[in-house]
Amino acid sequence: MAIACVTTRASFGVDAPTVTVEVHLSNGLPAFNLVGLPEASVKEAKERVRSALINAGFEFPMRRITVNLAPADLPKQGGRYDLPIAIGILAASKQVPLESIKHHEFVGELALSGHVRYCQGVLPVIVESSKLNSILVLPIDNREDAELVGFENVRFATHLQSLAAYLHGQSQLPSIDVDLEWLSPDKPIAELCMSEVIGQYQAKQALEIAAAGNHNLLMLGPPGTGKTMLASRIMQLLPQLDYHEALEVAAIHSVAGQNIKPASFYRRPFRSPHHTCSAISLVGGGAQPKPGEISLAHRGVLFLDEVAEFPRKVLDCLREPMETGEISISRAAAKLTFASRFQLIAAMNPSPCGDTNNARSSNEQIQRYLSKLSGPFLDRFDLTIDVPKLPLGALNSNNNQAETSAEIAQRVNKARELQLARTGVLNSELSGKQLIQDGQFAEKDLAFLEQSVTQLGLSVRSYHRLQRVARTIADLKQDACVDRSHIAQALGYRAMDRLLASLSR
Repeated sequence: MAIACVTTRASFGVDAPTVTVEVHLSNGLPAFNLVGLPEASVKEAKERVRSALINAGFEFPMRRITVNLAPADLPKQGGRYDLPIAIGILAASKQVPLESIKHHEFVGELALSGHVRYCQGVLPVIVESSKLNSILVLPIDNREDAELVGFENVRFATHLQSLAAYLHGQSQLPSIDVDLEWLSPDKPIAELCMSEVIGQYQAKQALEIAAAGNHNLLMLGPPGTGKTMLASRIMQLLPQLDYHEALEVAAIHSVAGQNIKPASFYRRPFRSPHHTCSAISLVGGGAQPKPGEISLAHRGVLFLDEVAEFPRKVLDCLREPMETGEISISRAAAKLTFASRFQLIAAMNPSPCGDTNNARSSNEQIQRYLSKLSGPFLDRFDLTIDVPKLPLGALNSNNNQAETSAEIAQRVNKARELQLARTGVLNSELSGKQLIQDGQFAEKDLAFLEQSVTQLGLSVRSYHRLQRVARTIADLKQDACVDRSHIAQALGYRAMDRLLASLSR
């Protein structure tokens, strides 16, 4: 019976479900039928496969060819099915042994000459194949993806002829180096350092607290006071990813078509979209859903500069993923969930003319400008700070005593180790129950905090966020218990509440 089954894998978000390519050759008028919910890019595989087989020196069967991509209800897109379809036709027409394709998985796009081309988004494929320990055949250009995972059962194909020789047992295909070792990445030559920022000691301290507890931070200040400089330097304060976190981040970037190089594998992502970006580009979407900026910033930092210039509807799309750490995208073709546990750093001017002091704008115009940020969105920020203009003489003062990023990062790492040892999570992820059990708050201090929250007109969410910030401040000072000074300092990082209160008076 002229039938062959070849295993490959589809792209379904950050998952790679198994797809069986069934090829049947029957008598009748020559035809090539492709079924199993293929998109246009998959349907075009018929012409690529036909030309690739002929130009590689194989016989294209002049029979009725039916190719089924199972399961039939899973949408298939892209050129990754070219190679398994070609191998299925060769196996069904007995040009390669049927036994040789067992325990193998094939992924790759074919050139008309028979060469095997690079495939996008194969990192999830390698991860899933490694769990089953099957032999995975990939294009040679996807070597870096395989080296990131370190899966030894990967074979790299360059051309259909060399692949056929391998299936006949006449030669071997190259694999990754089994003695491959991870090298510690070199530091970038022009590393941004916190000591380069003149003044702004309160902002630096707030950035240190945000880095230590993974808190969301909003910076308010006139143009040119260093808000963007500060935000770009938070990456030097954060520790590197561990292997599983880095692989999780790399899989999301691979699906989005933005492969991570081995040198930057352990670095946390830093995403800074422009304020003209749409809601789909920020949270993800499309006919075939792809990850957006918030998912590409997973385990890293999402920086929104000039946040008040973003459309309000776009910013409000961030509210749910900021709480849940994931985004679910529902479309007619599929419903996908992408991880989006990011740290949000935002910067904005306090008024439409740039400054509230000597402003050209009235209080009503400033309030209208600030109303672009909804109350529930502002409620998601743990800290909001003022970044004021520098005092006279600060630009020419000696800045040699300023702390470097490395010195601050040491305190941040110690505070993070304390948090993980105590509860297993960072302070920004503490639940209300964990705050009660492990927060080490005195009842009188909590009563003081509740009274302060009531007077400021804050929400219950802000009450818990202030507790988390106070806990982080105590961890940075290596204090086991949270006292009133820590709570008072946390209450000091409410610049937006003070600004709104002053405008309403």
